[in-house]
Amino acid sequence: MTTFARLHSPLAWLRMASRGWRATVAVFAALAISLALLPATAGAVVTEVGGTKVGLQPRNLNSVHDGSVTGEFRDAEGGPVLPANQTYVIYWEPTNGYYNVWQTDVNNFMAGMAASSGTLDNVFAVDTQYTDPANEHATYESVASGAFNDTNPYPASGGCVDPSPLLDGKAITCLSDTQIREQLESFITQHKLPKGMGTIYYVLTPPGVAVCLAADHCSDYPATPKELEEGKASPEAVEIYEKSFCSYHSDINPDKAADGDGNTVLYAVIPWIAGGEGDGSFAPQDRQQAYECQDGAYMLNPETEAIEKEHPKVSTKEEEEHRLAAEKKEVEELTAYEEQEKKGLISKTELETKRTELKKAKAAREAKEKVEREEREQREGPHEQEPNQDGKGEDGYFDDGLADVIVSQIGVEQQNIVTDPLLNGWQDDAGHESTDECRNFFWETSGGEVTAVKLTNAGTLFNQTLGNVHAYINDAFNLAAVKEEYPGVPCLPGINLAPEFNVPGPVKTGEIIGFDGMESRITLNAGVKFSASGEEEPNYPVFKWNFGDGTPEVTGYAPGSPAANSPASTPCAAPWLSPCAASAFHSYQYGGTYTVTLTVTDVGGHTATTSHEITVEGPLPPGTGGSGPGSGGGSGSSGGGSSTSSSGSGGTGAKPGIPAPLAAAAILPQSLRSALHKGLDVSYSVNEQVAGHFEVLLSSAEAHKLHISGSPATGLPAGSPPELVIAKAFLVTTKGGRSAVHIQFPKRTAARLAHVHKLSLTLRLVVRNAATSNPATTTVVTSITLV
Repeated sequence: MTTFARLHSPLAWLRMASRGWRATVAVFAALAISLALLPATAGAVVTEVGGTKVGLQPRNLNSVHDGSVTGEFRDAEGGPVLPANQTYVIYWEPTNGYYNVWQTDVNNFMAGMAASSGTLDNVFAVDTQYTDPANEHATYESVASGAFNDTNPYPASGGCVDPSPLLDGKAITCLSDTQIREQLESFITQHKLPKGMGTIYYVLTPPGVAVCLAADHCSDYPATPKELEEGKASPEAVEIYEKSFCSYHSDINPDKAADGDGNTVLYAVIPWIAGGEGDGSFAPQDRQQAYECQDGAYMLNPETEAIEKEHPKVSTKEEEEHRLAAEKKEVEELTAYEEQEKKGLISKTELETKRTELKKAKAAREAKEKVEREEREQREGPHEQEPNQDGKGEDGYFDDGLADVIVSQIGVEQQNIVTDPLLNGWQDDAGHESTDECRNFFWETSGGEVTAVKLTNAGTLFNQTLGNVHAYINDAFNLAAVKEEYPGVPCLPGINLAPEFNVPGPVKTGEIIGFDGMESRITLNAGVKFSASGEEEPNYPVFKWNFGDGTPEVTGYAPGSPAANSPASTPCAAPWLSPCAASAFHSYQYGGTYTVTLTVTDVGGHTATTSHEITVEGPLPPGTGGSGPGSGGGSGSSGGGSSTSSSGSGGTGAKPGIPAPLAAAAILPQSLRSALHKGLDVSYSVNEQVAGHFEVLLSSAEAHKLHISGSPATGLPAGSPPELVIAKAFLVTTKGGRSAVHIQFPKRTAARLAHVHKLSLTLRLVVRNAATSNPATTTVVTSITLV
């Protein structure tokens, strides 16, 4: 059983946060490779309940999976994954009990999930590393195909008994999975909706409608979280609680097709498991928290320590000081009255009246302190996270954000369905699915407050931004973490793919140059692919090098280097795949300035490219005349001030006489807050058709202080302090003219920069003209300070 520790210690989290992402990666890497034989715990698991095979999300906190992989995590049965999917949300609620604000939150989330398809900085991108025997990826490609209100009445006879029906006439019915499946198939037929492996249906039921897979496996339980925590629940209630669930997914596969077919229906059921905190329309006993179905809300969170430093708890010592000060004041006031009574200034009756008043005031003060203490403890203790809280709703209550608990479950089920749609795909030996291995992990959060708001008793933390929607979703398991020591982070909220390589200084023709692509940041750096016979094989990122001189491209796997131009190098040894090409060697026959391009494809199928220029000293190609840079024939570059230009950057050496394009760029006046939220507004002008890119540079010292990562900026003037490239944007024009661009900062970078009050940035624009041979290059540099 491979285990990776949970880091429950607040001090461990705080230390990681203070050292930044790379330190955190190192900590997780050490944990990810530790091995221990521990007893398996019950968690969200693929199991059969009431005759239905389901991927279950149990509510029971004591049986939540502890983050260890039982045996191996693999596609042992050769089940399929979903390379793309369209989603439908069906609110089965003929009673109109699913509030419009809740539907808005859920529908907005589905739209945001679809709009962010293909991006890397969210949890769904983690799943792309998982493949099936057809070598299809669980690609993050989702389409929100709509949401519907199913007003068909609930069955006359319930398929189960709700173990804890709502009070005050709010109880509606209890549905069995069989009834839900029957209604789902009927609804699909009624509206001519699609079936097949590319479609996922989410069935949601309102408050007052319980769902049971069996008599003792329901979405409800007859106790409160507080009663369970304090041991006041009956043994029968505890037993029902331990078998209760938050959601599940399954399939309707009438043809029993191993890989599904056109008649297959994939579905998830998410009953109303969000409780009723803040909803005054419920009976007081039903206004309960539901943090058991949003696990991270009760776990130590990596942001907790930092937030509590800004909003410290009232310590016991401070409470005691306040109490003693109030008691001292009361004693002094009573003593003063007693002295007046001794001097005959007031009567004994007046003194007794005052004593009674002070006793009542003391009792009221103590009662108020108790209420405040209990309220504070509740806000600081286990509670939900509702990033979409929106104050008082249309009904006058503070329950708008409850749907965020439902969204959390949809986020979990979406990941489990795309990696294990027919419950025969990616699991460990105990049946835990991709999010189960990281249940309770919501790291790292990117906004909101962990402490609960008074009126809702819920916090506002979020760790995902999908389109314009904030969400709080369980991290996903990273298989690469147990296959490679570095980065080795087993639970991820998103991934990174940033190719990078070193740029050697000026070199001479004929010299062998080494390019180190292992500088690249690749989260999904190890995985599995399948042979023609369906056997699992190791898989690694693919590196492709184009040296810009017309020689054949070099392609291979990470890590290591190919034998090309380095015949004495050791061949890639098992388990590495051959040929290796993460590092490459090359020599140039002629002088000039060449563009070296590295393209990396990770094991999730994502591809990214980076390019750098290298100057080679020596004779130019025959027929071009003169010599290359540094050989007495001129460098072929000119310019000054904030703009420089050069010719011959294409690949066959410098060629004098090609005019460089004219370009200008400036960062428009704007606030720092606006730049971080909407993008950096930049205006530019060019005199002809060009292609190039913008780079936003930040001093390395400032970046280090803010724990911001980026690629080192190359080609800076001699003596310049080092800078990092923290944002980029490409530029391609078809003609000359003026325009503007918005350069977006990566989400994590923007979050770090949001803590500063003043920021000095450098903008660099590099453009090339459209010459088919030896295009000329111009570089424009400008700076600004944003506040």
